[in-house]
Amino acid sequence: MTQIIGLLTIVLGAWTITFDETNSQLTAIHENQIVVSGKLSFESNNEKWSIGLARDAVTNRIALIDPRGLVFGYITFQVNGDRLELLFHHRTRQFYSGVLSFDGEIEFRPESFACRTRPEAGEERVLVLGTGNADSFHNDTIFAREEDLAFQIQAAHLNLHSQGNGKYGVHLSGRIEQAAESTFVFNVEDNYFQRRYVPYYSPIDRKRCPSAPTGWMSWNVYFDKATAEDNLAEARIGQKYLQPFGLEFWSIESWQGNSDQLPVSQFHNVNLEVNERQFPDGMKKLADDIRALGFRPGIWMAPFGTGNDEFYQSHKNWFLHNSNGEPLGTWNGKYTLDPTNPEVHEQWRKIFHTASQDWGYEFFKIDGMSAGPGYCAHFFEDPNIRATFSDPDCPNSFESCVRTFREGIGPDRVFLACQGHVTGPEAEFADASRIGSDIVHPNTPVKWANILQQAGRTLNQIFTHNIVFFADPDTLLVNEALNIEEARTTTTIVSLPGQMMFSGDKLAELPPERMRLLQQTLPVCDIHPMNLYPYFSMLPIWDLKISRDFLCWDVVALFNWSDEEQEIRFSFDELGLDSQNEFVLYEFWTNCDFGTVQDAFSMTVPARAVRLLAVHPVQSVPQFLTSDRHITQGAVDLTDLSWDENAFALRGKVKLVAENPTTLRFRIPDHFQFLENQTESSADKLSVQWENNKKILAVKLISKESEEVDFLLLFSKKQ
Repeated sequence: MTQIIGLLTIVLGAWTITFDETNSQLTAIHENQIVVSGKLSFESNNEKWSIGLARDAVTNRIALIDPRGLVFGYITFQVNGDRLELLFHHRTRQFYSGVLSFDGEIEFRPESFACRTRPEAGEERVLVLGTGNADSFHNDTIFAREEDLAFQIQAAHLNLHSQGNGKYGVHLSGRIEQAAESTFVFNVEDNYFQRRYVPYYSPIDRKRCPSAPTGWMSWNVYFDKATAEDNLAEARIGQKYLQPFGLEFWSIESWQGNSDQLPVSQFHNVNLEVNERQFPDGMKKLADDIRALGFRPGIWMAPFGTGNDEFYQSHKNWFLHNSNGEPLGTWNGKYTLDPTNPEVHEQWRKIFHTASQDWGYEFFKIDGMSAGPGYCAHFFEDPNIRATFSDPDCPNSFESCVRTFREGIGPDRVFLACQGHVTGPEAEFADASRIGSDIVHPNTPVKWANILQQAGRTLNQIFTHNIVFFADPDTLLVNEALNIEEARTTTTIVSLPGQMMFSGDKLAELPPERMRLLQQTLPVCDIHPMNLYPYFSMLPIWDLKISRDFLCWDVVALFNWSDEEQEIRFSFDELGLDSQNEFVLYEFWTNCDFGTVQDAFSMTVPARAVRLLAVHPVQSVPQFLTSDRHITQGAVDLTDLSWDENAFALRGKVKLVAENPTTLRFRIPDHFQFLENQTESSADKLSVQWENNKKILAVKLISKESEEVDFLLLFSKKQ
């Protein structure tokens, strides 16, 4: 401890604490380069007390001093490992009460984000997601993905808000009552995910896979029958209607020998034998053709086993057998490879290297991993199976497989683990993970039950999305096997959390309104979870908090998972918003303006449907409400917006896709009158239209080229 007049400095474990009584400034610095600094204050019965150095020899506390200059309480600093606790308590005469507050700033990691790591008491109803430096009054943690580092804060009342570049404003307060204590806690937790859920924690490699992959794959409508020409015919349609919006990969399924008829266990998976009936020119030619259309080629592989009798007979010692010498089968093949045989690993490296470097595939969907007993992560853990290994004592048989797959495809190829899981080694080596089962059953259309499962798996596993893996909820199917409400629901499930978006429909058969649903998911917005723990129930409310330098707003999905219409209600407190404010709400799918709302909102949602509300705090000047370009209602296309109070002008920038109109809607207060609009671009058209009794101004823009367009809306004040 160091103490000079008015200044106290103490070192407690990992924390160095300094208090300056001249300005009540407290600074706590953790050895992991985390700085908390701010002002302590205490108020009792509308009187402000001072906080100063303790007037005794106790070294780990400071004093609460009443207006007469008497010490009547203490703030004690206690450290347990990386946990710093500020314990506030009375001295002996407990005749007063009051509120002790801390207002300050936290300096953390530049790429961190605010979130929540402690579930609410009772049943939660809201899944919270964020893009940018998003805030919520419910946040209690700052998290850094690259280090798996969590900084947790605890107080009776806590408000944490992002300031950018790793800095956060913070307000803590707690009420000291008679015979009661109040506590502030700062806790640094290394390896937050690794300790709880992800033993192989490794952050996503952003150089290799900067954003959630997008693409198309054939299986969910063609099943095992798609030919090379089927894939290319679909790709030509995708090139026209989806590529301009951001679709990246075109992935090939069921190409192996004997792969035109289920089950997968009969496929010739291990030796790169190609089904010549469906792919007569081979897989390299198909990859080249896909790349010529502007897509990156992808390929599906199930490498743990084979149904090829001839290959098995030639490599018997590569495969697992029971005590009677009979081959052991799995979902992956009626003959399952021995994961501890070095020759098997050489074969895996060979086939993956060939597909990657010689054929030119850049996206690998590797199947057969962790879905259940027939998948190999579970299969290899069975003690009876382990006894059949060539090395029964191998402690990491499945891990060695996944490591070899990455070595084979190379460090620059995207790896989707199907089905991967955060508890296994896939988290270290793969970029993305299938989080649920197939969205359809073999040779059947998509059904509502499949959509419910897709939603449930998303809710359960989205807490690691865009941190450990990019989540893959399986393909987004919007064909007419689903009614339009169901199609909008699955679109929202896939897209609102920023998950992978792979289309799987026969694109030529989609009506324009269904193709539009796919376009409204692209590109995938950079979205992270803000509640870093899993859910096990069907939450009805999903709240995406959008933060941009020029504007912050929420997009709130109200899901009706039932077969009957339902009234769904939420309070703004539930959303982590200030319920004292007024908000303006606009619904995306039905283009419905709900005007201004305070405290809470309720609406009827049809059966198996979703309603998607843009929620903005009310402003006294013309304000942006929504964009119809993307499901996030402005998060990917609106790039700038500002109000010029002197010129009564709303200036902005928006990204347009060539020949595809985008409509922006603005709320115009009654005391403003619209005058004219202007744009600056090479070839554009802009039109405006009043809606909802001249309360909403709809601005429609279209350009011949994909470009960012400047727009200017001029107003005057009504006399």
